[in-house]
Amino acid sequence: MKDKRFPLGPLWTNGFLIWDEMKKAFFVDPGGDPEEVLSFMADNGIQLEAILLTHGHSDHIGGLKTLSTMATSGVYIHQADVEMIGNPDLNLSQFLGTSISFSFDVRILSGGEKLTIGNMEIYVIHTPGHTKGSCCFYVKDENDSLLLSGDTLFASSVGRTDLPGGDYEALLNSISRLSVYPDEIRVLPGHGPETLLGREKTNNPFWPR
Repeated sequence: MKDKRFPLGPLWTNGFLIWDEMKKAFFVDPGGDPEEVLSFMADNGIQLEAILLTHGHSDHIGGLKTLSTMATSGVYIHQADVEMIGNPDLNLSQFLGTSISFSFDVRILSGGEKLTIGNMEIYVIHTPGHTKGSCCFYVKDENDSLLLSGDTLFASSVGRTDLPGGDYEALLNSISRLSVYPDEIRVLPGHGPETLLGREKTNNPFWPR
């Protein structure tokens, strides 16, 4: 399993392309113009199967219009955040001086699903707190694994809870659910550098004790 980070959009949100040895791929959080992503996939013969959204804020969905046309299995988002895709007030795009709204069909997640893309198994973890429908994705490919944490968990920090739909206590409960995963797992967050889950368990000041 391989991964590549693409900082996209006005906030340089981390978008991640994940693919297996058969070059079957999914993309997490296309926050802006995906031209670089499309070029990389074309140059490397990578086939995009799906787009997974950790939540519905505009800085994580800004590149959906173009990239979604390449995703053979569609776009996935939790049911609690699905309205955000079509509503600039809910996705906060107007806060950034734009108006982002999409009307295409999406695939609804509720948490607990296991998705399969190529050789990769993707486990959907509902982690409300930053938004009501925030999700993390735990990905396994044989002995390799990683955690895509969106804006739930950052290196030495956590996502904001002072925006509409935010809930600090819910966020702490969500983070505690991640404790069951091994310390050595790489964590790929929505903003900032990657980290290790064990490092966050030990050093993150927001980790529930």
